[in-house]
Amino acid sequence: MTQYFNVRRLAQGFMALSAVCLIGCATPSNNPTSAATADAAQKQQQSNGSTYDENEVVAAISTHLGVTSESAATALEKLFKDRGRPVGYITGEEGGGALTIGARFGKGTLWMKSGERRDLYWQGPTIGFDAGAEAGKVFTLVYGLDNMNDIYRRFPGVDGSAYLIGGMAINYQRTNGITLAPVRTGVGLRLGANVGYTRYTKKRSLPF
Repeated sequence: MTQYFNVRRLAQGFMALSAVCLIGCATPSNNPTSAATADAAQKQQQSNGSTYDENEVVAAISTHLGVTSESAATALEKLFKDRGRPVGYITGEEGGGALTIGARFGKGTLWMKSGERRDLYWQGPTIGFDAGAEAGKVFTLVYGLDNMNDIYRRFPGVDGSAYLIGGMAINYQRTNGITLAPVRTGVGLRLGANVGYTRYTKKRSLPF
């Protein structure tokens, strides 16, 4: 982990960042009108393709994160209301550390309802009011992904989208019509470190 952690470069990357992610249930967009249009189009697209239903996702997230079905269902209720049914999900493990500015690294597998699967890595800088280290599992719902190769890109965090429900931390990442919703549980949720971006790659890489 130490070989990737470069405070100076991370700090330079965040010089223009003036807002810190607030924990709440605010609408995840700086432009509600355009976001609502994009969300409606995404839900329509999902209704025409292969998607996971809520029971399938509850079972998968309960097994992967080691939580009860009731807790999983409580957390997913808002996600399904906001986003609809996902076309896929990512199961994986991640670790990270921070002293106001930090980094997050992970490795997992993308599972599509179509039956396709793809191994991937993710990494990214973070900034917030927290300090310390963490390690744990993450379950990410995937929306609007037509081509699996499109997952390999940078996903900015959506301001105001982080919230804690059912003992799980959830936030949105979005770019080019694709939305990811990582769900984390356990000690070291680090909700204060959700400002930044996450880059998904075929091989392990630097976070910036």
